[in-house]
Amino acid sequence: MSDRLPHFLGLGVQKGGTTSLHRLLEQHKNVFLPNAKELQYFSLHYAKGDEWYRSHFAEAGSNQLCGEITPYYFFHPEAHKRIAKLLPQAGLIVLLRDPVDRALSQYFHSKRLGLEPLDLEDALEAEESRLRGAEKILVKPDSRHQSHQEHSYLSRSRYEQQLPNWESKFRPEQMLVLRSEDLFNEPEKTWEVLLEFLDLDPLPLPTLPKVANAGRGEASLVSPDIRRWLRTKLKETYCWAADQHNLQWSKE
Repeated sequence: MSDRLPHFLGLGVQKGGTTSLHRLLEQHKNVFLPNAKELQYFSLHYAKGDEWYRSHFAEAGSNQLCGEITPYYFFHPEAHKRIAKLLPQAGLIVLLRDPVDRALSQYFHSKRLGLEPLDLEDALEAEESRLRGAEKILVKPDSRHQSHQEHSYLSRSRYEQQLPNWESKFRPEQMLVLRSEDLFNEPEKTWEVLLEFLDLDPLPLPTLPKVANAGRGEASLVSPDIRRWLRTKLKETYCWAADQHNLQWSKE
């Protein structure tokens, strides 16, 4: 049994740049990440136990920080409690993307993978009923709920309902909350912030390979009316982000 556990976690959000984050950090010699992104231990595989989780970090070098990145953790209703129990000192990285853009990106991601049979408007209308009762089911360590994971477009974008769960369990200095857009548009600056947060040696921004699960621009074809409707539904999220965390996205 390995005694290694992560020093840091990338919590999310889905479609917020976590694949890019993984591909950057894995190129730092003092970072060890499991070969497979998204171990899903604290979400889907908690029943497998700590020994299973530790085994993924057994090959880490003594001078390496261990980490893992699973964007479902941020949204999963039990993950913050499970992580606080096993990794109370861990550093937590959260990338928050424009809530409307994130929701649309998730929808088209699910559509491409064959996980979403409904058209966009029907899927958004069905979300509340699809997710009803999910949190009660997910309390069990061996449970999963497909719609909670795959059809949670608006719900995952309501950051004001999720981040406080983490803030209640971890100290402010343990958390790095960034805009996904800054990673996309100013990767050098964001990379420096990440290295400082993780106390890693300086390193020029590594080459970022093409992201395998990037979108195909489908969201650009969504009508302005639907975008305005989404912006209205997520108005509280935008206000909270600006007021509480100085995170702002352009107004439409």
